[in-house]
Amino acid sequence: MAKLKGILQLIKQFPNEETCRKHLTQLRWGNNISCPFCSDVKVYAFKDEKTYKCSKCKKKFNVKTNTIFENTKIPLNVWFIATYLLNSRKKGISSEQLANDLNITQKTAWFVLHRLREASTTQAYDEPLQNTIEIDETYVGGKNKNRHRNKKVRYSQGRSTKDKTPVVGLMERGGQLRTFVVSDTRRKTLENIIEANVHPDA
Repeated sequence: MAKLKGILQLIKQFPNEETCRKHLTQLRWGNNISCPFCSDVKVYAFKDEKTYKCSKCKKKFNVKTNTIFENTKIPLNVWFIATYLLNSRKKGISSEQLANDLNITQKTAWFVLHRLREASTTQAYDEPLQNTIEIDETYVGGKNKNRHRNKKVRYSQGRSTKDKTPVVGLMERGGQLRTFVVSDTRRKTLENIIEANVHPDA
């Protein structure tokens, strides 16, 4: 699938449950559907073309089984839009804001965000950043000159980490933003982060 260029294109490309389900099926299995319980590739499709049964373990499943979408009544296109909004907001998004954007309850929005954030900790979610990447670092902790005299830290000017925490950010233009708390901003430290998060052709 070509990279989406905005939420309007997302809504146009995935207007209903069926288009989302077919896209998930292609992403997960391609043309070779396999059982999510035992990985056997001999499966039978039901007439609804949504449910499958494994010939080996005899368990029924669908494309949502063992995913963040399992046992949810929330439409897949709502999940898709929520995923887009979460990843396109540099400062994140609150459950109240997501609820307003999607016309759902705050409780439902909290549930969606919770599952999406859990998914973001998995290796499959963290694909390498591509295209044009912007990288920068900052130091969090406030300026020494703004502190009370008894709280000032000596020799903490500039890039000192005595009283500040260095943070490195990588942003794919039009895509994800990733931030990392680091011990220092030396070349080797930054190279390790870049190699682990950026595609070699970026």
